[in-house]
Amino acid sequence: MAVLSFLDRERSIAAPGYSRWLVPPAALAIHLCIGQAYAFSVFKTPLTQLIGIKAPAPEDWKMSSLAWIFSIALGMLGLSAAMFGKWLEKVGPRRAMAAATACFSGGFFIAALGVKLHVLALVYLGYGFLGGIGLGLGYISPVSTLIKWFPDRPGMATGMAIMGFGGGAMIGAPLSTLLMRLFQSPTSMGVIETFLSMGAIYGAFMIFGVVTVRIPSPGWKPEGYVPSAQTKKLVTSANVDVENAWKTPQFWQLWIVLCVNVTAGIGILEHAAPMIRDMFPNKITTDSATGFVGLLSLFNLVGRFFWSSLSDLLGRKGTYLIYLLLGCVLYASLPTVGRSGSVVLFVASTCLILSMYGGGFATIPAYLRDLFGTMHVSAIHGRLLTAWSTAAVLGPVLVNYIRDFELKRGVPKAEAYSVTLYIMAGLLFVGLVSNALVSPVDPKHHHQET
Repeated sequence: MAVLSFLDRERSIAAPGYSRWLVPPAALAIHLCIGQAYAFSVFKTPLTQLIGIKAPAPEDWKMSSLAWIFSIALGMLGLSAAMFGKWLEKVGPRRAMAAATACFSGGFFIAALGVKLHVLALVYLGYGFLGGIGLGLGYISPVSTLIKWFPDRPGMATGMAIMGFGGGAMIGAPLSTLLMRLFQSPTSMGVIETFLSMGAIYGAFMIFGVVTVRIPSPGWKPEGYVPSAQTKKLVTSANVDVENAWKTPQFWQLWIVLCVNVTAGIGILEHAAPMIRDMFPNKITTDSATGFVGLLSLFNLVGRFFWSSLSDLLGRKGTYLIYLLLGCVLYASLPTVGRSGSVVLFVASTCLILSMYGGGFATIPAYLRDLFGTMHVSAIHGRLLTAWSTAAVLGPVLVNYIRDFELKRGVPKAEAYSVTLYIMAGLLFVGLVSNALVSPVDPKHHHQET
């Protein structure tokens, strides 16, 4: 009972003298761990050779079946964030982060049992379903807390945490590979032991976040911070209940903005290696294509902190104007850049696009805070992440299916992406219009204290 009471919201209120700069490391401890989900692909080949070891055996799982593990995890991320966001606001970040830890780490342990028994459904249940709930809770749990600690710099604060999710694969991929190599034997691919080890390692780091996180005491504000002096047109001092936020046009305008920005970015990120090889067949090798993917991931990571911090100066609406307008231009010009044969210009353009893709994720919580206040910002953010779930399907489908259609029509590989890139530019234009329509929330939606 003492352990459970430690997780109570009241027990996590910061004592006088607590430094708010301890909260970003607590948030990073969660996000760097759950960001491992982006590195799941390193397990795909080993999971297809659990029985055959050197090569897939007839009884081994197929790659197409394994693809559902990642899809279930991302789907549950969006669903759990939407379902449990209001609960999170009620119980506080410490209990929510503890639940995320139990689900994410527990997912590894159940997946390890599934590999041991060779029951794929258990891997779906562990890494996909339960781990996906951990992803959703872990993703949104630090957001409201960071915004309350940094009312003067909400974009920078959320950018620091969400940057961790983008960089999780940079730790997760080499760690997974190292552990599998360490545990591999003539009769084992080392996946079981790796899942068990990662569940324990990530669990320990996430517990650090649970123990460290605090919420500010009622009425706390940073020294020298004067809200009235920093009020801008789209920044409210009122609060909107999540059930009312869901009904406002501003929520759905931002839903469209996030959806199109992620659709465009994830379309390139998911198909980056084959795209650059197809567009520059005589210049790009397999190794250089792999390096290109790593470079995009780096810009995705850095963009989350850079653009979200910049949004504190430019405002959220102005920052999204840059994302969407510049994105339109860059996507529309990529086919021409490809035909020009300039690899450098293509890489520079796509890296800038991916930085804004990452920036879009990191800036949206602060945009929601500006419009709807801090009371239910995590819950509202959770529901908005259904746009991510939609985009995670829409982006890859657009790129892959239209490419296949173009190739069947006899279009050269180097030209097969042109239609898709023009469609992406069109989607970003829709987002540009939606962002332009964002206005302050009608006061009738503001929460009234009873």
